[in-house]
Amino acid sequence: MEHRRRRSSSVAAAGTLLCLGMLLVVGPLLPAVEASTEDGCPAGGERASKEQGRRSRRHHRKHAAEELWVFGDSYADTGNLGNLGRELTHAWYDPYGKTFPRRPAGRFSDGRVLTDFVASALGMRTPVAYKARRRASRETLARGMNFAVGGAGVLDTGNFQRNISAQIDLFQAMHRTQQRGCGKRTALVVVSGNDYAYAADKDNGTSAAIAYIPTVVRELREQLRRLRDEAGMRRVVVTNLHPMGCTPVFTRPLNYTGCDPLANAGAAQHNAALRSVLAALDPNNRTFLLLDVHTPFAAFLLDDNNGDSDNKKFKSTLRPCCESFRPDGYCGEEDENGTRQYTLCDDPGRYFYWDDVHPTQAAWAAVARTFRAAVKSFLST
Repeated sequence: MEHRRRRSSSVAAAGTLLCLGMLLVVGPLLPAVEASTEDGCPAGGERASKEQGRRSRRHHRKHAAEELWVFGDSYADTGNLGNLGRELTHAWYDPYGKTFPRRPAGRFSDGRVLTDFVASALGMRTPVAYKARRRASRETLARGMNFAVGGAGVLDTGNFQRNISAQIDLFQAMHRTQQRGCGKRTALVVVSGNDYAYAADKDNGTSAAIAYIPTVVRELREQLRRLRDEAGMRRVVVTNLHPMGCTPVFTRPLNYTGCDPLANAGAAQHNAALRSVLAALDPNNRTFLLLDVHTPFAAFLLDDNNGDSDNKKFKSTLRPCCESFRPDGYCGEEDENGTRQYTLCDDPGRYFYWDDVHPTQAAWAAVARTFRAAVKSFLST
């Protein structure tokens, strides 16, 4: 996730940076034998009978190809944050993209991010970034689009990026005529906490971020309801928060020997509130799926023995592969002479974190293996 870097000694502000992302699955056009909207749903109107509409929707769901629509911030962003310079937009500069696609391409990692792995779980290619839509073919656009942008939050985060509500606005503007219930529509919402970084930054402390949880979750609830009731999503998958206190921005002051318990407690409180929201919105678990990323993150990050054996997946879990020389520096930083101000590991695949807040491609792959079957099962029903 992209975030504003504080130049003070406070770790709390940057440490809660996380990401939020969502994915939507929508069906293609119906055969031309009847009127339909631009996204393939049967058109309304007096001439269309109710039975005809029901038959059309059944036909559409049976034959629909899945589309993936992505919303969120840097854990999901695949190139929407504009190139605003090295300090503000690291993802467009070396060494980002080192593993994939072997060049900087706007992903906040050495390679693939959560969006790529969710698309893979659905048997799809990664959808095009909104910023690149004008260069995409019709076939590519038919697979969906990624609206996620680094620095975004559920609410405004002071990063001047579209929050989740504004991203949904973009989606709805592209689908004004779509009707509810006629296609394979699934939303994946990846919520990771830029809002809490913003709160901590303003009030200089993790406690302020924790106090902000009810406000964030209340707004998240409204956006989840909106996806179901207004955007017509048949399925909504939403992630919980990972152990935020284990991100390197928190572990660096501890010499990478442990996690910040207060930040982790905040993540747990957010997750409990989110479970309550989903239970109220969907008591029968028919529409919403909680995608648990906290458990696999914790399994790797909080395992004291993870780095003690050659048989372990990751050599390092609390220290990042790309580490700035200064605590308030950043991965990819250079001085005025173009000299690197960071160290880079030889093998990102042996590290869980790429930079001070973002996982490596290998970490995302390991986490995705734990939820791949659950996502496929939920979306197939």
